[in-house]
Amino acid sequence: MGRSRYKIYEPTHPHFLTCTVLNWLPIFTRQESVTILIESLKHLQREENLKLYAYVILENHIHLVARSDDIGRSMRHFKSFTAKEILKLLQKEQAHTLLKQFQFYKKAHKKDRSYQIWQEGYQPKLIQSEAMMMEKIRYIHDNPVKRGYVDEAKHWRYSSARDYEGVPGLIEVEQFW
Repeated sequence: MGRSRYKIYEPTHPHFLTCTVLNWLPIFTRQESVTILIESLKHLQREENLKLYAYVILENHIHLVARSDDIGRSMRHFKSFTAKEILKLLQKEQAHTLLKQFQFYKKAHKKDRSYQIWQEGYQPKLIQSEAMMMEKIRYIHDNPVKRGYVDEAKHWRYSSARDYEGVPGLIEVEQFW
């Protein structure tokens, strides 16, 4: 988990998780980059028993309520894979300005790479009750509304809010824990 002050003590229990792009750079404004995240989460659902209870993808971060057989390992796999794929996409699209920023803002101790896409850690918070689960799901779904991107949470394409309204979303979610 790197240098995060947050710890996972119950690796198989649901957690509220946040992954933030380095320096809050807006890289999830194009469908191609969002697809990388979605496909990675679907892969983790198949291969690591990831259960998603809620998610939202915004321009520079993602929130999840999820669990797996080992949520720490699943998140490391998610961030590692998506970082590599996002870099490939940025290089293919010749997004030189963004690439230079990911090089410039890279942490000095990351000597094994030229770029860093994600901020360190993912701020895991153990879901300890049904009330906390509902609070975090509401927070996730309301995020695009609070930012003024949509009037209703169910209108944000990259969110599980649709699933909670009975409309299939882009990623399968578990509505009961």
